[in-house]
Amino acid sequence: MTLKFNLFTLGIGICMGSSALAQDYSTYSQFNQRVTSLAAANSSMVNIQSLTKTTGGKDIWMITIGTGNTGQKPGIAIVGGVEGSHLLGAELALGFAEKLVKGAATDSIRALLAKTTFYVFPNMSPDAGEQYFAKLRYARNGNARSTDDDRDGKVNEDGFEDLDGDGRITWMRVEDPTGKYRVNPEDPRSLVLANPAKGETGKYLLFSEGIDNDKDGQFNEDGEGGIQFNKNMSFNYPNFQPGAGEFAVSENENRALLDRLFELSNVFAVVTFGPNNNLSAPVVFSPAGISKRIITGYFEPDTKINALVSDVYNKQTGSRDAPKTSPGGGDFSQWAYFHYGRFSFSTPGWWVPKSKPDTTAKEKPLLIEDAVPNYLRWAKSQGITGTYKEWTKINHPDFPGKVVEVGGIDPFALINPPYKLVDGLVTKHTGFLVALAKMAPQLDIVNIETEKAGDNLTRITLTVMNKGAIASQTKVGERSYWVKKIAVKVITTNSQNVVSGRKNQVLDAIEGYGNQTLSWLVQGSGNLSIEAGSPTTGSKKIEITLK
Repeated sequence: MTLKFNLFTLGIGICMGSSALAQDYSTYSQFNQRVTSLAAANSSMVNIQSLTKTTGGKDIWMITIGTGNTGQKPGIAIVGGVEGSHLLGAELALGFAEKLVKGAATDSIRALLAKTTFYVFPNMSPDAGEQYFAKLRYARNGNARSTDDDRDGKVNEDGFEDLDGDGRITWMRVEDPTGKYRVNPEDPRSLVLANPAKGETGKYLLFSEGIDNDKDGQFNEDGEGGIQFNKNMSFNYPNFQPGAGEFAVSENENRALLDRLFELSNVFAVVTFGPNNNLSAPVVFSPAGISKRIITGYFEPDTKINALVSDVYNKQTGSRDAPKTSPGGGDFSQWAYFHYGRFSFSTPGWWVPKSKPDTTAKEKPLLIEDAVPNYLRWAKSQGITGTYKEWTKINHPDFPGKVVEVGGIDPFALINPPYKLVDGLVTKHTGFLVALAKMAPQLDIVNIETEKAGDNLTRITLTVMNKGAIASQTKVGERSYWVKKIAVKVITTNSQNVVSGRKNQVLDAIEGYGNQTLSWLVQGSGNLSIEAGSPTTGSKKIEITLK
């Protein structure tokens, strides 16, 4: 059973009272204050801009961090808040910006900012994220746009109801012989799917807490929370799915981010703090994915870069025991590779550690793959309370005469750590992003040779070298107009003529620490210039004296 499935079966709720998820995560107004304060106190290296406002009237911020001409240096885009319920993603993105700027007091970070630009888009789902702080709280990923998710001609007509009056939305289980769920034998607080092949029978139907307002047999299928940023992108767009929008990139925040990224031709890598994970566990090369007209798999050289960066990530963060994740359609991190053509790395930043059985309590190792018992054991060992709602009987108008119970675990707890852990996670991920920036492609021209090749002729030979660990561009990017290749130009005077070799040419990707040797035969005398560069590698220019 995957983590995604467990999140569905466990229940949606918000921790209350003495929970480890105390409201230390930033509200929208607090978040804005942090962004504006960062810029005001560090104007020499920080620039902020509101790219647009969401349907709900909230700013989508872009933070540019660097010194000198920021657009002329290799850049990294960091994107947080791709899903509103993942509060940690926004905290990691903005926390990185704050720690990086604070670190500029050191020589190493000052030098890094002199040759690398960081573009931070800290929260792409501010409408949805505010639901965490609302009077009625539930995990939400859609923005403030009203939608007709069940396509019955009405909008937002079947939302959540707080049936037990505790201010949060969890799940409800209904005893029914046709149910597909059974109590987890390893922990009765959890439900798992029954497996008929093993002789297992179900006992419960499972629904989100609420009432079937429009009497269509579904619960809460058309409530507030419209279009999801992370389902509205153009790659593998999930047509007609709730939360995806009427068409790809329909929302202000999606369109504004993509427009700006296409303008930022110097970005060589995108790091997403979201549910997908190709950092603790890199992608695997699949020939079938690149043999189609529409490419759906990573090119092999790009998987090698992913593996290299993954190794750095795991060393920097101490990452282990990551849950399996499967990218969904219309998500941002896949778009960043397949449609933007950049190296795309994604991580949730945190997941519930694998718990060990408490031998003093005679606990046994967990054998059934289910996130709930693992979390509850870990939470107990950490002294975390208030993140689980015991199943409680209620009277439900849609199920007269049946036993209906409301309860389950808080999904914020499964994907967002106790806030006391956030600063340490920000520190680790800042270290990773700094290490990634130091791996950036960097162009140089070496092994320059000139020799007299005849009367008034000079043979010029040189090597264009990538001094960085990461390739100058992705292999998928070689097919895109928007990813600029390395351009090499021989700049002559009127009295000079390139007899052999291309005066202007572009080079395909040069792998990390790789090189390409070029040669020209030039007629004439005096000096000429040769320049090589691209937005993602920087440029190098040399002067040559003809023999």
